Amino acid sequence: MNQPTRDTEQAHGRRAALVIALSAAFWIVAEFAGAKLGWSLRIRALLTMFAGAGFVWALWMVFNIWRARQDNQR
Repeated sequence: MNQPTRDTEQAHGRRAALVIALSAAFWIVAEFAGAKLGWSLRIRALLTMFAGAGFVWALWMVFNIWRARQDNQR
């Protein structure tokens, strides 16, 4: 099986960081827009759940990066 190189590990790390940053930006914009435009709490909660899904996905990506590095050390 091919072992991931350092460059691919860094690329995966950058991708995870980008997902975290975009999820946070989406959450902030959605909350601000929801407050300004008077959206219902149900819509704002749905958008918050979308942002939370992005954070969970990024956490899963980081866990996979950590696991790959642990496998490479053996």
